[in-house]
Amino acid sequence: MSGPGDVPPEILDWLRVICADLPEAYEEPAWIGVRWRIRKRTVAHVYTPDPDRFGVYAPYTVDGVPPTVMTFRVPADDLLGLTAAGFPFFRAPWGHDVAAAVLGDHTDWTEIAELVTDSYRRMAPKFLAARMSR
Repeated sequence: MSGPGDVPPEILDWLRVICADLPEAYEEPAWIGVRWRIRKRTVAHVYTPDPDRFGVYAPYTVDGVPPTVMTFRVPADDLLGLTAAGFPFFRAPWGHDVAAAVLGDHTDWTEIAELVTDSYRRMAPKFLAARMSR
């Protein structure tokens, strides 16, 4: 049985492929789950939260199974547009530019790749972000 923080291996596999294309980005264990960083800045963080402890995740629990969630950076001006439609996106309960996505069988990995890449561009030094093609 998996516990809070554990991320299904197939989700990690997808994110590892996406993040492998980000110059100088690296993966590391986080306080819960796994995160990808550039220098000391987090680009994406994936985890399975405890919805009993953090109620913001409770609506995304299905049949008693907590969601797997990824947080990432989005320009504040784009945050409302991304999260307005609801599932699978919502505003993270911290930061002015942090969005969250519930990941699973429904996930559009092309869209997630674009969002992670855009998050990288926001967090990376300008010379590294410039290496990324649009």
